[in-house]
Amino acid sequence: MGWKKKLSSRKFWALIAAFITSVLVIFGASQGSIEKVTAIITSGGAVIAYILAEGNIDAKAVDKK
Repeated sequence: MGWKKKLSSRKFWALIAAFITSVLVIFGASQGSIEKVTAIITSGGAVIAYILAEGNIDAKAVDKK
């Protein structure tokens, strides 16, 4: 599986968020910090997935011309 496909996967971003959340819990981060980091990861993942998906759609549209 290529990196573009992985970066556009919601499952991949959920995995990253879960892993980093677990690491923060192990190191005793506050609940507020954990929530903020999780929010940043999930929103960043959504933005990256959107950009890659739109880029793919645009590339296919150019190919059809």
